[in-house]
Amino acid sequence: MKIADIAAILEELAPPSLQESYDNSGLLVGNPTAEVSKALISLDVTEEVIDEAIHEKANLVIAHHPIVFKGLKRLNGANYVERTVIKAIQNNIAIYAIHTNLDNVLAGGVNGKIADRLQLINRTILQPKSSNLFKLVTFVPVAATEVVLNALFDAGAGKIGAYDRCSFRNEGMGTFRGDDTTQPHVGVPGENHAEPEHRIEVILPNWKKRSVLSALMQAHPYEEVAYDVYPLENHHPGVGSGLVGELDKLMSKDDFLHHVKTQMKASVIRFTESSENYIKRVAVCGGSGSFLIGAAKAAGADAYITGDVKYHEFFDAENQLMICDIGHYESEQFTIELLGEFLSEKIPTFAVIFTKTDTNPIKYFH
Repeated sequence: MKIADIAAILEELAPPSLQESYDNSGLLVGNPTAEVSKALISLDVTEEVIDEAIHEKANLVIAHHPIVFKGLKRLNGANYVERTVIKAIQNNIAIYAIHTNLDNVLAGGVNGKIADRLQLINRTILQPKSSNLFKLVTFVPVAATEVVLNALFDAGAGKIGAYDRCSFRNEGMGTFRGDDTTQPHVGVPGENHAEPEHRIEVILPNWKKRSVLSALMQAHPYEEVAYDVYPLENHHPGVGSGLVGELDKLMSKDDFLHHVKTQMKASVIRFTESSENYIKRVAVCGGSGSFLIGAAKAAGADAYITGDVKYHEFFDAENQLMICDIGHYESEQFTIELLGEFLSEKIPTFAVIFTKTDTNPIKYFH
């Protein structure tokens, strides 16, 4: 199996177009056409992780955090980033990062894994993202409507929330005339023709645009396919930052903190007091999530779990919710398990191992 094949499978889970503008997800080191026999999954990429990959004979490291965020002007080993990249190249080990694109998907993403650990139900995106949807409009001879629609659905169009195969159609009359070089599906070259057609409308996510348009061209019977693609401002219900859900029963604040500490294997929790005596509605964001404190309050969360909250940002809780900072590493550590489970399900014959290296740079004195 080639590295590109593994990347394509990972990008089904978290399309690269969903990464934030500052991010650098994707294949960072390595040739996409190279054969891969085993992958080591880690939260971070360090020299120790590359050493582990060498020992395990894994020629691909899949990490959540990119080792390279900004352009490298030199590769002379001046810092841990340069040394890690050099060691990976010298030992023919590829590095693939799946970062904020994995943060931004509801189903199977980082925050979904946190919600699994905390046993949250009734989950929705905390801060949905807009401009991730398109509407495709095309015109199809009535007899070919079902064939074309099925092709569009199979390619990923027509999904709205928990519903799929969604479309709209109305009937009208299409007219056209081909010149002498055409071989029209209906009509005669050089003559005006009118044909009963369906106007078909379907929604598609931006990362499915290429495959859906390809499916349209292959399934449509006309030589020249008439279609329009419109960008939409609608929020995609499965794409955005953070997640909010509910516990299946009320918990006291002390019981909730114990639940979070145990389930997330956190050494310590920094938290704020709130006016609520019980916790039911919970918002989460893996990694650095202080930017969503306002969204958590607006969503009516009783508690918000994240990492990297600064001193003054704790004041933003304003006694309205319990901010629980469990640490950046602690909030994302189960991403390793998430990726391993996904790949093992998709390609059961592919060797996947979890790192044994603790890459958390923060230590705790108890």
